[in-house]
Amino acid sequence: MTVVIDSSFDPVPSLALTADVVLGTAADVAEAPAYATFVTAEGDLPSALDGLTRESLKAAGFTGAAGQTLRIPGASLRVLVGVGKGIASTADLRDAVAAFTRAAGEVATLGVDLAAVVTDELSAHDAALAATEGAVLARYRFEALKSEAKTVALEKLVLGVGDADRDSAQQGVDRALVLSRIAGLARDLGNAPPRHLNAVRFAELSEELGSKHGLEVEVFDHDALVELGTGGLLGVNAGSTEEPRMVKLRYVPEGATEETPHLALVGKGIMFDSGGISLKPANSMGSMKMDMMGAGAVLAAMTSFRELGVKSVVTGWLMCTDNMLSGTATKIGDVLTMRGGKTVEVKNSDAEGRLVMADGLVLATEEERRPDAIVDIATLTGNAMAALGLGTAATLSNNEDVAEQLSAAAKLTDERIWPLPLDHRYREQLKSNIADLSNIGGPLGGAILAALFLNEFVDDLPWGHLDIAATMEVERDDLWRSQGSTGFGARLLAEFAAAFEAPTVEESGEGTSQSEAN
Repeated sequence: MTVVIDSSFDPVPSLALTADVVLGTAADVAEAPAYATFVTAEGDLPSALDGLTRESLKAAGFTGAAGQTLRIPGASLRVLVGVGKGIASTADLRDAVAAFTRAAGEVATLGVDLAAVVTDELSAHDAALAATEGAVLARYRFEALKSEAKTVALEKLVLGVGDADRDSAQQGVDRALVLSRIAGLARDLGNAPPRHLNAVRFAELSEELGSKHGLEVEVFDHDALVELGTGGLLGVNAGSTEEPRMVKLRYVPEGATEETPHLALVGKGIMFDSGGISLKPANSMGSMKMDMMGAGAVLAAMTSFRELGVKSVVTGWLMCTDNMLSGTATKIGDVLTMRGGKTVEVKNSDAEGRLVMADGLVLATEEERRPDAIVDIATLTGNAMAALGLGTAATLSNNEDVAEQLSAAAKLTDERIWPLPLDHRYREQLKSNIADLSNIGGPLGGAILAALFLNEFVDDLPWGHLDIAATMEVERDDLWRSQGSTGFGARLLAEFAAAFEAPTVEESGEGTSQSEAN
């Protein structure tokens, strides 16, 4: 049976996710069709609210708690936005502007006065960046497959800044628009249906986007992958009627030399994950079109590197296939030979992400000029979700410098990560009686076991691992995170690459996480 798909559908309709951001005065902000007024939960009310009292606001259900909003109609729509104890960070400001943007969802032009929030601790650059991201990302909606789009596009954002802050604020706006664009791209890729966005189409998009954004792109088809010996990727693909693809992306900054730092990024691109022979339960299938968001984050991030002026050479490896159930699928007990020669017994075909990632990690280590560090990103384990909940991704690393640089990038973007110990005492659980490794261990500590499996393939290079299974989507709008795919990791990787410094190599190869575990 042939299924016909509308070939005119473009799975990345929000590539232009942006707005016209204008720097003006407080008076310009007040003339916008809708503008925000930030209100703390305690203390004096802003002077602009003359005539209102805490009691009258409380009677309307507004206390100033963080994220609360109250619409006050008038010549322009004023939206009171609760900021709790105040705006002390970019995360606070990004959240507050996102809450305002959602409260004024029918308005195309918004105004936010930043003069009151710019302090010695929160610069004009950072305030403008956070406010722009909060507004643009909160207005995102994936409506490409609806007969009629209902979301009002954000056409204009007026930011009030002082004259002395204008240049710095403009730089923040420019950076925010790049970061918002890549987050929108990553969200579009995650939200696209699996039959519209398979591995072949993903590779085509990589070529299209790569040529537009200054990347070298090389695509490896099924035959090329056989020649490379990528047994993990081919083993996962064995049950599918659709071919796998591996995409190699290369960014080289102008003036790069042999001394220029080299970073490798590896992304999991399971375009749909049925679980294979280890079939997932029905209630776990609905989000499995998003099991490619690691690869989506790497691709999206790398399209920003030229604009952000990334100084390092960066190589991306995107490992793309679906994981399907059929008569040809890899069976439980099968042994796969990975790139590099290690053999893996498949004890659970739903632990497929680590198999495709292993091939990518080995290829990254084999580069003629080996990378100074490798970072992989994958929607890898439900155990990470169980450990940290739905708002925080797990990170594990064999190198303290890499871990600290990832943490700094996560803080900038408010894409929260938390370290788990890379406890090598658990390595025993990955032993196999018939192969070098098995692809799962015991029932507990699954996020750590998955990372220990990946650690087998990094050849002791400095390495960091991001397990984003918990953070790949939100079920309902959550401030600047819109319902569906979050695009988690795209902005984080972009900031990480922009600030990347070659790490100090630790002789043990086990990093600080091992010592912490002991």
